[in-house]
Amino acid sequence: MAGTALRRRLGHRRLTARLVETRDETATARTLRFAVPGWPGHLAGQHADVRLTAEDGYTAQRSYSLSAPADGEFVELTVQLVPDGEVSPYLVRDIEVGDEVELLGPLGGWFVWRPEQPGPVLLIGGGSGIAPLRAMLRARSAASPPFRLLYSVRTPSDVYFAGELDSPDVTLLYTREAPDGVERTPHRIDAADLTAYGLPAAEEPTCYVCGPTSFVETVTGLLIDAGHDPARVRAERFGG
Repeated sequence: MAGTALRRRLGHRRLTARLVETRDETATARTLRFAVPGWPGHLAGQHADVRLTAEDGYTAQRSYSLSAPADGEFVELTVQLVPDGEVSPYLVRDIEVGDEVELLGPLGGWFVWRPEQPGPVLLIGGGSGIAPLRAMLRARSAASPPFRLLYSVRTPSDVYFAGELDSPDVTLLYTREAPDGVERTPHRIDAADLTAYGLPAAEEPTCYVCGPTSFVETVTGLLIDAGHDPARVRAERFGG
């Protein structure tokens, strides 16, 4: 603990991260597990910067959510391919076990869930925005307050962490194509979905919303319209 406190006082530093395992989540998304000696630990919801350096010295850096809770000197990042991107094509298609990158983190202190935090938790993710919410879901324990996850995806083939989401606390909201047996007609998340599958404002949940900017703006507006206190609505967005 003393070492962790000292590192926090000294600030972040770049660490060498060696890839030890990969797992395909969808046809265009991959979870990467790194061994990071010296990693100080992190809170569910935080993110890290990945920096790549080419042989000619050119560097490129991107931020990615940590998609698993603290696990010693191991971290997991889940990366969605951006076809014209600089970093994600390498991380999704090319990097191999044993390869190394530079990692800076953990970063962020607002969009986090702490185990000692009181009150229920409502998680709402769109697409790859499930990554930090998955870390929160896995960080909870039997003693944690109630959790509820609403996960908006286009089709069944777009679901991340599919093997982990079979729970009464989790509702998948399909926007374009739903699997057989799902009664809800595919559509974008709306106020009726929050009423049917979320947690009511009267229970005063802390709400975490993550996804593309338009998704986050829509959902945060729906939550506030439904009576949720804006001070308990935390948002993380990406893209234009």
